[in-house]
Amino acid sequence: MSKLGAPSLSDRTVVAAILAAGGGLVLLRLAALVLDPNSLYPDETQYWLWAQNPDWGYFSKPPLIAWIIAVTTALFGDADWAVRLSAPLLHAATATFLGLTAARLFGTRAGALAGILWMIMPAVWLSSSIISTDAVLMVGWSAGLCAIARLRDGPDWRFAILLGVAAGWAFLAKYAAIYFLLGTGLAILVDAPARRALVSLQGLAAGVIFLALISGNLMWNAANDFATVSHTAANANWGASLFNPDEFITFVVDQFGVFGPITFAALIAAVIAAFKGLSLDLGAARPRLMLALYVAPALLIVAFQAFISRAHANWAASAYAAGTILVAIWFLEGGRWRRAALWTSVGLHCVAGLALMAFAASTPLSDAAGLANAFKRVREWPATVEAVSRAAEEAGVAAIAYDDRNDFHQMQRYGPAGGPELFMWMRYAGAHNFAEATWPLPQGYDQPVLVVSERAQEVPLILDDFERIEPAGEIVIALGGGRERRYRLFLAQGYDPVPRTEEFEARVREMRGG
Repeated sequence: MSKLGAPSLSDRTVVAAILAAGGGLVLLRLAALVLDPNSLYPDETQYWLWAQNPDWGYFSKPPLIAWIIAVTTALFGDADWAVRLSAPLLHAATATFLGLTAARLFGTRAGALAGILWMIMPAVWLSSSIISTDAVLMVGWSAGLCAIARLRDGPDWRFAILLGVAAGWAFLAKYAAIYFLLGTGLAILVDAPARRALVSLQGLAAGVIFLALISGNLMWNAANDFATVSHTAANANWGASLFNPDEFITFVVDQFGVFGPITFAALIAAVIAAFKGLSLDLGAARPRLMLALYVAPALLIVAFQAFISRAHANWAASAYAAGTILVAIWFLEGGRWRRAALWTSVGLHCVAGLALMAFAASTPLSDAAGLANAFKRVREWPATVEAVSRAAEEAGVAAIAYDDRNDFHQMQRYGPAGGPELFMWMRYAGAHNFAEATWPLPQGYDQPVLVVSERAQEVPLILDDFERIEPAGEIVIALGGGRERRYRLFLAQGYDPVPRTEEFEARVREMRGG
């Protein structure tokens, strides 16, 4: 076992101080949730809608995030902060598991530092203020890593069970859990203690528990034409250009913002150092290389995905669980300059995180800082849906149809109970999102409909899909900082959409100059 020194009284004092700081940070984040004046993001609203009908799967994600929201809102009510309540708690749990793993592998100081580095990671500051699948995923990921670290020291049925449960939790949170399975397979190849622990009866038991836990989601997918898997594949967008160096560069640069500018550079150095010790000795214990193999696949695969198509900055977030431990070790070893880099990074992350909380809490402050664009998606939704509801009432319609799923879901969240029926206008022949799959405007619908359009490029297509349609004005909602939300309204009847054939799509591309 590679240690950075046996625990001492001073070590325990440092750990106690860090635990106190971590607890204070959780309380601060919980208070920020309650005081946040902004609305939910549309994706959060979609997760909340899923929570109204708990199931084994949904159109674009596995079910665990919906189950968690169902629990927090059942306990604390339906306010926005209750929807988000689990986020800071989930990250605190992740930090705890990472701290326990690092302490087991490298000593007390490494464990304490790994926990605090996770809590103040730039992406975690943001992710603690919203409810996302990444926050849910990382609990299972870090718990699984902790179980493997304990099993490396010898058989223990408690941690074999934890490993199976953790892997199942991660898979039910987000399919990026596949990187955990890949990392575990690579760990078996390079690290003898991990191999002895996992190629065993206890490893088999963990696998059985994992399969049992995810079986419900697998059956749901099979019963729903593998909708979630298909959506995940569609997100990869491999049908477009397969040479996108600009997307690759953007993804790499974004990682310095996700993990931190100094810490991401330190992670690259730590992973390279771990691979330098690679040898052909299959009986060696290589905890650093094992951790590096939980980091590298996600970063490399998603970077390649960015190059051939596109990738969001958070798609490789799972790399940063083991990465946080590697970085903690890297900072604690070497010369004084590494400690200087560590404390510079800690200070930078804390200042940036506290500033983010202040900007989120104060609209005038964020506008003065030029950040209105960053918050426009969570501002003025009650006022927006009130304006749409008033327009529908004045038009005397019993139904509203949207051309944008985000606006549609926010109407569902913040609109009046018992208002007009809500539908999605269908751009394509089949559903491309949860809203279209669940609430499509039925073909042949003959009642008057208020069409609410935010997408100017869709208006010519919408006009052709109704027997009768006429303009009904605009809605403009000021969002601060010179930003606004603008809708074009149409009063329509007789929904008879033009067939979405290949010829239709060709005409659309020609019309748009594509």
